Amino acid sequence: MKKQYFNLMQFFNGYVRNYRRLNLSSLHNRSMFTKREIDYFANLGEMLGFDTFVEDSKFDKLKGRSRPKDLSWWKWDKREDKENFLYPALHLEREFVWSKDEETIEKLFSDTEEGFVPHNVIGIQYIASMDRIEVLNALLIQKNRSQMSNVLMVYRFYDAELAIEQVCAYYFTPAGLYETREAICKEDESGYWYMCFEEEFVGLQKQVKI
Repeated sequence: MKKQYFNLMQFFNGYVRNYRRLNLSSLHNRSMFTKREIDYFANLGEMLGFDTFVEDSKFDKLKGRSRPKDLSWWKWDKREDKENFLYPALHLEREFVWSKDEETIEKLFSDTEEGFVPHNVIGIQYIASMDRIEVLNALLIQKNRSQMSNVLMVYRFYDAELAIEQVCAYYFTPAGLYETREAICKEDESGYWYMCFEEEFVGLQKQVKI
C-alpha cells in the first residue's frame, strides 16, 4: 500500500498555536506536561478520523520484545478490510529526559514487523542544548533511509541567556530535510505556559521597548 503522508509542519503550527489551551502552569509536574501534550495529539488524530492508542505495542526485532509507543494513530476502513487496520498512520514519542534523546529516535525508527512501520512519525524531545540537534538529525536521517517515513522532530531546550525555552521544529520527508521553524515557550504573567513563533516573540519584544 502506498504510504499516506501528512504535512507535519502544519501539525507543529497547531501545536504552537494551541499550547496555551493545554492549561499547563508552573504548578504542574513533568508527567502532567507529557500527558497533556500526548492527549492533544490523541484528540487531533480522532478529529481526523483515526483510531488512537496510548502506550500501543510495537515489536522491536533488535530487542526481541514489544516496546510501547507513547501514541499511535491507525487507519481503519471496513470497506477495504473487515478485520484489520489498513496501516499505522502515526507514531509519536514525547520525552522530557534530555539524556534519552538518542533512545527516542531509536524507538521511532526501530526495526519492526512490516505492518507496524508508521507512515508518519513525530518526536518531541527535550535536549541539553542546540548543539545536540545536528547529531540527532544525522541519526534520524540514517535510520529513516530504510523506514521512509515522514518525520517531524521538535527539539526543546532552555536558553538561560534569554530565560525562555527554545522550540525548534525540523520537518523531513523521505527525501531529506524539507522545512524548519522555530518558536519559544514561556510562562505568561499568570504562570501558565504558552508558545508563539520566534518572529512573533521578537515583534512583541520590540513593541515593549517602544
